[in-house]
Amino acid sequence: MIKNFIVENNFKGVRLDIFVTENEANLTRSFVKTLIENGKIMVNGKKVKAGFSLRENDEVSIDLPEPEVVDILPENIPIKIVFQDDDLLVVDKAQGMVVHPAGKLKTGTLVNALLFCVKNLSTINGKIRPGIVHRIDKDTSGLLVVAKNDLSHKSLQKQIQEKVCERRYLAVVFGSFKENEGEIKNYLARGKNEHEKIFVVPANMGRYAETHYTVLKSEGGFSLVEFNLKTGRTHQIRVHSAYVGHSVVGDKKYGRKDDNFKLNGQLLHAYKLSFFHPKTNEKLEFESPLPDYFKTFLEEHNLTLT
Repeated sequence: MIKNFIVENNFKGVRLDIFVTENEANLTRSFVKTLIENGKIMVNGKKVKAGFSLRENDEVSIDLPEPEVVDILPENIPIKIVFQDDDLLVVDKAQGMVVHPAGKLKTGTLVNALLFCVKNLSTINGKIRPGIVHRIDKDTSGLLVVAKNDLSHKSLQKQIQEKVCERRYLAVVFGSFKENEGEIKNYLARGKNEHEKIFVVPANMGRYAETHYTVLKSEGGFSLVEFNLKTGRTHQIRVHSAYVGHSVVGDKKYGRKDDNFKLNGQLLHAYKLSFFHPKTNEKLEFESPLPDYFKTFLEEHNLTLT
């Protein structure tokens, strides 16, 4: 199976192996390097090295081995659907649920639940991720939109790319910011030896990431913060928060070692989502209430907004 990509401006100067792992999230960096060495990944029809610096409008072709045939089974798992029509649905995902199958995980995901309760889902992302336009982390709760057909999927995907789709999160982080409003801008990439973690890297090594934040309240060594995503990189808010010294409370991957609040995951909730309907062009806006465990933490630490 051959996939072709045209390098856009935001990937200009990025290494070939980084580009491929960012665009094919299920491929490890070591496997990508093997494919490059074997001439299975080429740039403008030519074999190059893993560290080849890409230019805008370069064509990257990836000759992937045929994937193992995997049947993702529908499962009767309760999920909260807050909106649904013939073209899309909006789900309020609970903390602890993985969005789609990956690796050895084949059951218990949002996709398994969707296949049980939704007749049609878009096919753009294949059998593993039907309908999935964007993701939120397993231990992050909140809103995400799911496409029922390919036309809707393409429209929603474009709105995210062009920053028309608005995604806002609430989080509790450690410490107090010097400024109540600000922007975090840098470049992110998967770790060379820690593929499951994302790191801040030089511009030519990763993808541009931008997060805006507003501090809503600070008290007792914690801050309640609203984050507005301008890009949608993996673990973006969690990495950016930790990078500026204010990791998300409960984050076991990027958080503080002395975080012993015995939470089941990070206090990060996708609470607002807005976009334009792919067919009617009507602006749709949704808001999700905070989960009980989140509200309890706010109450216990005097962070509740009045």
